[in-house]
This record gives sequence, structure tokens and C-alpha cells, in this order.
Amino acid sequence: MKSKTLQITLIYTIISILTAVLCHKLLIGYFSSSEYLYLSLIKDIIFILITGLVFRFILSKNEKRSKTIFEKLNKTNEEIKESNEKYDIVAKATSDTIWDWKIQEDSINWNKGIEGVFGYNPEEVGKTSKWWFDKIHPEDSIRMSIKLYSFIEQKTEKWQDQYRFRCADGTYKYVLDRGFLLKDENGRAIRMIGAIQDITKQKEEEQRLKLLETVITQSKDSILITEANSPDGKIPKIVYVNPAFSQMSGYLSNEIIGKSPNIFKGPNSDSEELKKLLKAIKNEEECLIETITYTKNKEEYWVRFSMIPIFNNEGVISHWISIQRDITDEKKLETEKEHLIRELTQNNKDLKQFSYITSHNLRAPLSNLIGLLNLMEDIPLENEELEEILAGFTKSTHLLNETINDLVKVIIIKDNPSMQKEEVSLKEVFENVFSQLSFQIELHKPIIKLKFDKVPELNTNKAYLESILLNLLTNSIKYKSENRKLKISITADKIDNKTILTFKDNGIGIDLERNRDKIFGLYQRFHNYPDSKGLGLYLVKSQVETMGGIISIESEVNKGTTFTITFKN
Repeated sequence: MKSKTLQITLIYTIISILTAVLCHKLLIGYFSSSEYLYLSLIKDIIFILITGLVFRFILSKNEKRSKTIFEKLNKTNEEIKESNEKYDIVAKATSDTIWDWKIQEDSINWNKGIEGVFGYNPEEVGKTSKWWFDKIHPEDSIRMSIKLYSFIEQKTEKWQDQYRFRCADGTYKYVLDRGFLLKDENGRAIRMIGAIQDITKQKEEEQRLKLLETVITQSKDSILITEANSPDGKIPKIVYVNPAFSQMSGYLSNEIIGKSPNIFKGPNSDSEELKKLLKAIKNEEECLIETITYTKNKEEYWVRFSMIPIFNNEGVISHWISIQRDITDEKKLETEKEHLIRELTQNNKDLKQFSYITSHNLRAPLSNLIGLLNLMEDIPLENEELEEILAGFTKSTHLLNETINDLVKVIIIKDNPSMQKEEVSLKEVFENVFSQLSFQIELHKPIIKLKFDKVPELNTNKAYLESILLNLLTNSIKYKSENRKLKISITADKIDNKTILTFKDNGIGIDLERNRDKIFGLYQRFHNYPDSKGLGLYLVKSQVETMGGIISIESEVNKGTTFTITFKN
């Protein structure tokens, strides 16, 4: 810059001197005195030199001033550049969306956050405040606009609000918008700069916490929160109780907060349960106890009391949450239930004893009666009426004897729930059953198919299994159809951990729509057969259940019946 100033000064001086010399040469012809012209030329040159120095001085001053201005501009540019860099870094670090609104011109600029946070491409972003307000949720738009323009009119510097802002995909995000207002020298709002922060997660968490708070406050169970630990080895001090706790215990929150739940302990409280609770607290484990506790008025009530540890992010226990339920009514019902069970057990024993005594006391007189009747058969009777009476008496006596024998069988089954089990060959059991029914089988010649290859043996009680199959096979023969050949199929399968016996025939069947609930009842008859007593299926079901099995039936009139017996392996 100095050399440039010097060059300008020299050029100015040289041109000025040359101009002055040229002018004086042109004037020599007009003036007679050349000395005067030379003196005048010298004066002009001196003047030119002086003005050149002055001009150089002025240029030097301007140069210094320009240099100062240039340095200031450079410094300002550097500061602006540094500020912009900091602005970009802050915007990236905070993930905020920065906006710059020139109010008078109604032009607004957005940083890259509008793309990163809300998904808008640069060409989709409007340049006026209308685009901004159009993206605000309709339920929030009017409120937010009124609040914003009221803020601008009041000319306060800082503003903030929360609203929902629409993303490019049509969804909404909760945002916190904070702005700073710039004014001119007349106090007129000219510009506003703000930052939009996505607070959707915070809002969702806030709503979740409000929901949990509602659940806690509206819960019918008593809920209390205590500190993490207690220095004196007691249950930690209470820091919160819900309304249900006050209703259950009678203590208001301000009366109980800061105290230990030990105050609920009384003379009838279960000390062992409380020790269990203290041990769980010491070991930082979840615990559930039941004990008698006391209200503010010292009234007893049963409570189911749980303590659940709450750990922070570092895995350190921060609080205990206790959920308590008044189970006084439950305990009363439980006591009544136990009392009823004891009564029923005793009544059952009494009934069994009565059954044994009745069957024993009746069997001896019945045996005598049968013996006497057998003796009287050899005595000739001339009176026909007396003979008819004795015949009826004989028949009734034999029926009574059969009934007592049946009842004895039932009593034996019901009173023997843990019978001895052994590995039984199904083939061998059926051979025994067939031998007992050889006469009926030979008479009716049914087609019988056996399939035991998958389950050749079964761990069960042999006598019961024979009795079950004997009753089912007898029923199939007894209730066969007269219109077709009797077919009986008996199979054994294993499915998962179960053994399934299937007994199927094509007999006359049973109307299950009318009789399903009575199939396995005592003395239930479904066909008018003279020798049908209605005891067989009752005994079958009792024996199956005694062995830990389940029996079911499927039947259709004139098509046949299928019994399915399931045993767990």
C-alpha cells in the first residue's frame, strides 16, 4: 500500500511538472522577458512539489484509514465465520431446529434441523410464517398464534411455547419452541430468532407417568413407597402413600410420611412373617407376607403385604414399593372353608362308617333270610296265595342282597384311592375277560378286533382294568343291534405322555342329547332290559378315576358307542 501511495504521488508530481514546463514553453513566444517565465516556472514546480507532498500526506492518511477499516472488516468476517461455525456446532449438538423470522418482511429461514428432525426437503420448506403456522396442529394453532403475537405486541424479549408440529410424513411431534425478539431504535419488533426442540419422548414419558400416577391414586390396593434402607434395621421410612392406604389404615398422608411401617405392628401380628420381611429387605429381595396389622384406631385387619425393590441405572436400590391388600374377608372365608371342610370330612367318615355298619348288619340277616327261603323251597305249599307271597318275598330279598353287594363294591372302590399298580399285559387281561364271557361270546359270535402293538403293557391295577373291560364288553353284547352283526374294536395308543384305550361297538347306542349328564350316574338305565341295573358304567367311571384316568363317551342311536379312556404315563 505504501509503494502504491508513493507511485501515485510521483506520477502526480511528474505529470504536473511536465505540464508546467510545457505551458511555460508555449508562453515564451508571447512574453518578452524570459527571466520572468523561468521564475514563474520555478514557483510552479515548487508549488507542485508542495502539493505533491500534501497529496502524499492525504493519501497516506486515507491509506491508514482504509487499512484500519479493512482490518476491522477482516476481524468482523472472522468473528462471523467463527459465530456461524459455533452456531452449526450448537445446532448439531442440540438437534434443535433454528429459525430466523424477519417480521416486517414476513420472511423466515430454517436451518438443516427442519430436515433432520421433521424430514422436510429444502424445496418443501416455505419462506413465510404461513408455512410455519400451517404445520402446527389445529388444536394448538390458534392458542400458539395468539400467544406469539401477544408476545410481539408486548415487545418483551423472550418467548417460549409448546405445541405439536407436523412432520413430512404426516405425523406430529411435540416441540418446545423458544424465541428471542430483536427491535430497532424505535422499539419496533423487526426480527425474531428461535429454536425448536423435539420433546416428543419427554411428552410421552410425562403422559406415561401421569397414567401411572392415576393408576396409583385410583387403585383400590394400598400403595406406599419407602426409602432405600433404614439405619436402625427396621422397615425404611415412608415417603409416599396413595389415598387407598389412608382409607384402609385410617392414617392421613401427613401423619404417616417420614415414619416406618413398623407402627402397624401389634400384639397379634405374625412375628415370623415380619422377620421374613426384614430379611428380604436386608437381602434386597422381593417379599410377600400375610399378617395381622392395625389401623389408626387400633382395629385389627389382615393384610397381604408385598415389598418390591426399585433399582436405579447403576443397579443401586433407591426405593421400596409396597402393595397392600386388605384380606380380612378372605381370611374369614378361608376360616369358614376350613371349618366346612372339617365338617364334610367328618360327615364323610360318618357316612362311610354308617355304610360299613349298614352293609355288615344287613348282610347277616339277609343271608339268614336267603337260607330260610332256600329251605322253604323244598316245603310244598297248598295255599296259592301264600306261595305267590313267598315268591315275591324271595325275589325282593335277592334284589336287596344284590343292591347291598353293589353298594359294597362302590364303597370298596371309593375307599381305595391308592390301589397297588403293576405292569399289566393288555392281551392277558383281555384273555381273562373273554374266558369269563365265553358263553355270551360263543352265543352271539361278535367280531372283535384288538390292537395293542403300540401299548402292549400298561402300569395299572389289574383287577380294576379287568372289571372295566368286563363291564364294557358285557354292555356291548347286551345292547347289540338285532339288525346287524356285532362288531367290537379295542385299541391302545400312546399320544405324548398319555395312553389312550378306545372301546368301540356298533350297538343300539345312547341318545346323548337327552342323557349325556346321566351316563355315568348310579342306577341310571337307558334301555328297558330286564337284567339292566344301571350300575356298570358308574363302577367303570369310579374305577377309571381311582386309577387317575379320564373316561368319555360318544354315541349315536342305532349307530354305536365309543368309550375313550385316557391314562397319564
